[in-house]
Amino acid sequence: MLIITATLFTTSILPAQSAATWEIGPFTRPASGNPVITPNPQSTFTDPVLNAPIHWEILHTFNPAAIVRNGKVYVLYRAEDNSGTMQIGEHTSRLGLAESNDGIHFTRRAEPVFYPSKDTEQSREWPGGVEDPRLVETSDGAYVLTYTQWNRSTYSVGIATSPDLIHWTKHGPAFASASNAKYAHLKYKSAGIVTHLHNGRLVAAKINGRFWMYWGEGAIHLATSSDLIHWSPLEHAQGDPIEVLRPRPQHFDGTFPETGPPPILTAAGIVVLYNGKNAVTGGDPDLGPNAYAAGEALFDIKDPAHLLAQTENPVLKPIMPYEKTGQYAAGTTFAEGLVYFHNRWFLYYGCADSLVAVATAPNK
Repeated sequence: MLIITATLFTTSILPAQSAATWEIGPFTRPASGNPVITPNPQSTFTDPVLNAPIHWEILHTFNPAAIVRNGKVYVLYRAEDNSGTMQIGEHTSRLGLAESNDGIHFTRRAEPVFYPSKDTEQSREWPGGVEDPRLVETSDGAYVLTYTQWNRSTYSVGIATSPDLIHWTKHGPAFASASNAKYAHLKYKSAGIVTHLHNGRLVAAKINGRFWMYWGEGAIHLATSSDLIHWSPLEHAQGDPIEVLRPRPQHFDGTFPETGPPPILTAAGIVVLYNGKNAVTGGDPDLGPNAYAAGEALFDIKDPAHLLAQTENPVLKPIMPYEKTGQYAAGTTFAEGLVYFHNRWFLYYGCADSLVAVATAPNK
């Protein structure tokens, strides 16, 4: 695997801004094309657990991962069927795959590429499904997926690998072997593996000889790995996972910061895009109660737990009708997929837990 050293960083990775030169952005929505992925009631799939045809993306398509492969953008998106009760988290989720030549107009596969099945992970993934993917490439051209395993009782971050984004091997919970299985019953989600820009693609990177992952919701934590599959949380002396980013009163992330897309190593440090939930009272007055918006944080390359800077205001927030209309009516721009494509940044995000949209930024 590739080990990152300071000599690999160049300022061309880092877009400059007047507010803070370390930030990626500013992000703007394209003049047309959004939302880029919407539900398709005609899509059917024979579910291997039910052994019956399912309209797998009939209700919602949202919370996407993204990667560049063979000169195209591929988006791995969460799709919900119409099973269960009509409330958030009570449908079965599967992951669909779409590809694009321009990052905006997508062609989708007719069937999901990742889903609950009669396999070793069925008890963790059924009937809730597989949710909220983040995706990274390895130095040898394979792919590592972090996703939420949800059985409508408990949840955890699952790890899966693929040579082609279509055929997947599931490896179980990320922390299954950590600390003598002490995390076996922990509820945890939202995990982004640190990457760097290499030959125009974002590739998983090592720092101090190990891979790093920012994970968690409510507070953001850290974990490390030697192989991208088995992960161990960084802990305080008393054995609790350290917290590297916490809620901020009177800000857009006042109640629920949550890891966004895979973070990126830059010349300035590790840039972590994350999602924050606005407080019902005492939050950001420019956002509605419980609205989700995206921000950025900068961590030290030499010490990935050391927070150096943080955006005061969101870099992407729900303002468009399609970002406020859906099953999460408070509004959501939930960032999960970031790629570097055609000399621009493309940020893919979920809209109100119902649709997928994109915003772009120049590479200054």
